[in-house]
Amino acid sequence: MDDQRAKFAELEKLIADHKDQPGALMPVLQGAQAIFGCVSEDVQKFIAEGLGVTLAEVYGVATFYAQFSLHPKGKYLISVCLGTACYVKGSQSVLDRLSKLLDIPVGGTTPDGKFTLEATRCLGACGLAPVMMINGKVYGRLTPDVVPGIIEQYKNDEVEA
Repeated sequence: MDDQRAKFAELEKLIADHKDQPGALMPVLQGAQAIFGCVSEDVQKFIAEGLGVTLAEVYGVATFYAQFSLHPKGKYLISVCLGTACYVKGSQSVLDRLSKLLDIPVGGTTPDGKFTLEATRCLGACGLAPVMMINGKVYGRLTPDVVPGIIEQYKNDEVEA
């Protein structure tokens, strides 16, 4: 609980530093995301009250920009490319295998907070299609059959986060 209090105190200072500046909402949301790892409803309410704007305005900005998450992300963020090159080479079946293996939908996080699964458009590694990235580490030329071995390494924390 003290950790949460400290985070809200940090957010309060951030709001105070930006409150009288035009366009304060974006830097405050970015700071909140960095502090909390997401901009949950209670964080959005705190920001709205602190900046003197409506909750609807805060929510609108937080949901418009992909950089903001309304829910905490897992320790390992798995992004599967669904761009054209990857999709043509089978990335949807890789994504489906991950979803089944982790027992979460795309956009979901495992109950233990270890994995978040996302679909993305292009990771810039088309020559390695199909591709996924886990916390910035790129895995290419994937097939659904190699996915369990990769995930097992992360389940056992054998790969540095």
